[in-house]
Amino acid sequence: MGQLRGSSDVPTTVRVTAIASLTPLEELEADPFLVDSRSQHAMCARWAAERGYVIARELLVGGLRFDHGALWDGVRPGVDVFVAPSMRVLRRALSSVEAFTAECARRGVRVETVGRAEPSYDAQMKARVHRRLSMPTAGYDGR
Repeated sequence: MGQLRGSSDVPTTVRVTAIASLTPLEELEADPFLVDSRSQHAMCARWAAERGYVIARELLVGGLRFDHGALWDGVRPGVDVFVAPSMRVLRRALSSVEAFTAECARRGVRVETVGRAEPSYDAQMKARVHRRLSMPTAGYDGR
């Protein structure tokens, strides 16, 4: 699991690009999960680890075009996978999920969603997300 056979019959590790949504801090109260990119990436990392895959890249994007070079830099057909926590996150992260999935199909790259329930955020969790995102240059790491 987690490995494919290449043309020379050498196992190739499945590389995952985790996609999280870049959502403004102002939306924290209304939709904390979309703002909490750290939790989005952690959900993707758990999904990858359960399958023996390796996180190769973590993207934090908002409204990105399907053909933007940041998405496709180094992506290998049949080996790489894009994963996002949910379609909701993909809709926020990309300008067109339909165009993106069509381009993935054309390039031979899978698109997956984790499909787990999003965490419930209480006031304390929202405060941690707010501190982490509002004080990144102060060395605060969100703990």
